[in-house]
Amino acid sequence: MDKKVYITLQNGKVFEGYSFGAEREAVGELVFTTGMSGYLETLTDPSYFGQIVTQTFPLIGNFGVIPPEFASRKCRLAAYVVREKYDSPEKYRSEKTLEVYLKEQGVPAVYGIDTRELTRIVREAGVMNAAITFKPLKDTSALNSYKIEGAVQATSCEAPYEMGESNGPCVVLYDFGASGNIARELEKRGCRVIVVPANFPAEQALAMDPDGIVLSDGPGNPAENTDIIENLKKLAGKKPVFGIDLGHQLFALAMGGATRKMKYGHRGANQPVKKTASGRVYISLQNHGYEVVNESVKCATLSYVNANDGSCEGLEYPQLNAFTVQFHPETCGGPLDTNFLFDDFMESMKR
Repeated sequence: MDKKVYITLQNGKVFEGYSFGAEREAVGELVFTTGMSGYLETLTDPSYFGQIVTQTFPLIGNFGVIPPEFASRKCRLAAYVVREKYDSPEKYRSEKTLEVYLKEQGVPAVYGIDTRELTRIVREAGVMNAAITFKPLKDTSALNSYKIEGAVQATSCEAPYEMGESNGPCVVLYDFGASGNIARELEKRGCRVIVVPANFPAEQALAMDPDGIVLSDGPGNPAENTDIIENLKKLAGKKPVFGIDLGHQLFALAMGGATRKMKYGHRGANQPVKKTASGRVYISLQNHGYEVVNESVKCATLSYVNANDGSCEGLEYPQLNAFTVQFHPETCGGPLDTNFLFDDFMESMKR
């Protein structure tokens, strides 16, 4: 029998379950994701840095672990929570079980939890901190003081590197904790991709004379990245820009907009977004806990809104040849409805 563990929420609620990952305790921000597939992408998505992630789908692990489907090189979660784990993966490409992978990555995990109740609590009360311990938690001070900080710096690359076609259109990809699928989508379109760290000076990026600039997804509170925001101001209007997720938020802040924390965020592969110009709805994968405040960016037009809550899902900057979206058009763990945005970016570079 696996070792018993306890999940203590910031509101005092306690859940009992069993350990199946790395045998260590953890503190993190408790969130949930509604994806029915793509748990490998969830595990390796840098946007979950510092968070305890709960899967609402009840059975996790049936595909095993398939490295080519990873979103990044390593697992960034603080911890992982599932209703039921599956120990006998049936996919022929699987290299190991989920339990073995989590132990290798040093990520604690819990199964046997009523994830339905846990999700309901977060939906009603909002995102909160939680601790995973091997004994009932008596001192809750760590829960009240925990805060995700330095997330972008912790997940960005350390030095520039290149990918793709050497003679193709040149794209500088700012890595704020990027999903690897962004670079792969650009490669598919024949681009030469130069991936640079989050704090890479704008002057050096422009000196490379790229055809366009992509601002990647990533974790954490966008407003804390003041140096990055100032750096992005120097890029605006100089080259075509395409921002995704955190890149969307950072560019909005650079253009004078505002962001705020959401009650429980959007995390999952079934988020409907509506294009304001046509009214057409697309299904998207999302993973964010902050949003751009609608109408806060005076030099932009609202291009997409969330069909559920009306929050900002996309902005266009006609005078700057730039556009950004909150959702993930590059996803491999969810719908491909909005993959055409990479083609739109290719067209903007041609213009």
